[in-house]
Amino acid sequence: MLKKMLKWLAVFLTAFAAVVAALLFVPKDNSKPYRITITKNQGISSVSRKLAQDGIVYNRYVLVAAAYVMGVHNQLNAGSYRLSAKVSAWDILKRIKKGRPDSVSVQILEGARFAQMRRIIDNTADIAHDTRGWSDEKLMAEVAPDALSSNPEGQFFPDSYEIDAGGSDLQIYKIAYRKMRENLQEAWDDRQSGLPYKNPYEMLIMASLIEKETAHEDDRAHVAAVFINRLNIGMRLQTDPTVIYGMGDAYKGRIRKADLQRDTPYNTYTRSGLTPTPIALPGKAALEAAGHPSDEKYLYFVSKMDGTGLSEFSHNLSEHNAAVRKYILKK
Repeated sequence: MLKKMLKWLAVFLTAFAAVVAALLFVPKDNSKPYRITITKNQGISSVSRKLAQDGIVYNRYVLVAAAYVMGVHNQLNAGSYRLSAKVSAWDILKRIKKGRPDSVSVQILEGARFAQMRRIIDNTADIAHDTRGWSDEKLMAEVAPDALSSNPEGQFFPDSYEIDAGGSDLQIYKIAYRKMRENLQEAWDDRQSGLPYKNPYEMLIMASLIEKETAHEDDRAHVAAVFINRLNIGMRLQTDPTVIYGMGDAYKGRIRKADLQRDTPYNTYTRSGLTPTPIALPGKAALEAAGHPSDEKYLYFVSKMDGTGLSEFSHNLSEHNAAVRKYILKK
């Protein structure tokens, strides 16, 4: 009788082990990938409950038991994890055991406006959009109460940023702001002497103008020279990108004569000096050009319109008019 009972017990245990193994190791086909977000100090019990509710695992109790056997129950790393469409409970435990959460990359291009940066971040999937709906003023107050200006334009460095999936979008703004402050301070400390900037913020404004006027490395220092030479003699900057910025949503891809004559705080055809704020997010090269203009006494430039992105620079109006006839009017 005892032998018979032991035999049936062995059969039962073998069958039970087989079922548990199947529930633990056999992948479950969920038809599409699944993302699980683990919060700080969250335990395996609540994680398993969520997975079971969403039908991702066969049995949450098998998952929990295996987690305790593996010692994973108290080693969950907070973050967001993407699980494949076919995944086993074992695969999930290995993935979240002190694993690195998935990351999300956001790229902000040089010369973008802050409004464009916000749209890009607002439309980035798999992050928490904590700042969506905030005003620019509230965002700046959260990012940096001691910012150079309450206007965010130009104060965030254009670059690629990576944060953990599920992380707050506020992290991106804080990192980008800190990186711009570091790059601006470095450019300010390294600038040439005698430049007409009262403070780093004015240099940031200049860098944004340079950024919008040219992306060609051979021209940046000359564009900077034109603007600085004009400031030094009290000549208006007369640069189209500032007019476009001041037009806002009214700009439809073309500047008319009336637009050049319509006064706004950003119209450098009607107002002297720098614009009140930057007009874009300048990159490192533009910051360096703002601090190191060329020694040329250029006052004008015009695009060569040859597909190279290069400009023709002139010292006086007669030279400039000749360049316009050559490159623009093709005479």
